Amino acid sequence: MASSSRGSKRVTLAQVAELAGVSVMTASYTYNRPGRVSEQARAKVLAAADRLGYAGPDPSARSLRRGSTRTLGVVMGEHLSYAFEDPEAVSFLAGVADVCADHGYGMTILPITGAAADISRITDAAVDGFIVWTTSDDDPVLAAVEAMKRPAVVHGGPAVRGMGSVGIDNRAAARAVGTLAFAGAERPAIVSFPLTRDRVSTVIGGADLPEVSFPVTRDRLDGYREAIEAAGTAWRDVVIAVCARNDTAEAERAAASLLASAAPPDAIAAMSDQQAAGVVRAVRAAGRAVPDDVAVTGWDDAAVAAQLGLTTVAQSLREQGAACAHAALGQEPGESASWSIVRRGSTRP
Repeated sequence: MASSSRGSKRVTLAQVAELAGVSVMTASYTYNRPGRVSEQARAKVLAAADRLGYAGPDPSARSLRRGSTRTLGVVMGEHLSYAFEDPEAVSFLAGVADVCADHGYGMTILPITGAAADISRITDAAVDGFIVWTTSDDDPVLAAVEAMKRPAVVHGGPAVRGMGSVGIDNRAAARAVGTLAFAGAERPAIVSFPLTRDRVSTVIGGADLPEVSFPVTRDRLDGYREAIEAAGTAWRDVVIAVCARNDTAEAERAAASLLASAAPPDAIAAMSDQQAAGVVRAVRAAGRAVPDDVAVTGWDDAAVAAQLGLTTVAQSLREQGAACAHAALGQEPGESASWSIVRRGSTRP
């Protein structure tokens, strides 16, 4: 009997109970509430299960019965590898993982790439709550997450009714770091995150800037604009190099193009330390010096910022990840996350 039944996909708990000579409830308690079953009955059930090749209750069915999967879903609008390659994404996910570990939860990463399958990836996710990595105002996954009627929080924006929000005041932080970046500059420039979900790389003037659907990008551009105009430069004269990804190599190419122009910038504010590292490479390759010829600022205060002596915005993505996880577990998110300016040698005194 064991040889014919072992490995069968159709062995049921009722069959195990029948072979063990116990009730189905006793068999069920053996797996789900072992403290309510005698050692003798438990031994019979496990022996019968072994003979029949029964591996135990279906975990998904068990989750349905208790109404919880004890898993949080992180919706990340990037390719899956981004979660492991981008230092700040890694830090953010570590913060989520810290809270999940403390509460006995697992974490599922749901990569969103703009494909038709994105919505079904949300609706099919067996999770108790959602954390949405910063995305655009028009991202359809936001409506899909909202429709699931589970606790949900958006990191960095956009603000969605019924969902929590965790992040810093990007506009104020950009204004503060921009004040240092553009002090004394005559030809300020910006290396930017993508403007829309199309993720088009381009170089554009401030006057020609289209509608920006990524709230983080939009708020940082607004803050930089305030700093530039306060320094006496018209926004229309500012050059913005838009990168499709938060990538050092792409930022280096963009900065090299700006520096090779007829009116090369003498100050460049980048939206991440990874981008700023690419800018520094381009400046050095062009035979110029930081900050004497070109002032450079970054964002996040990652390890590379200290290595390169970058003036940057410091924030803890790990703490923000933890705050998002608490919100996805049903707690109210707190006030805006903290940030500060770290002033180093990449900006002029």
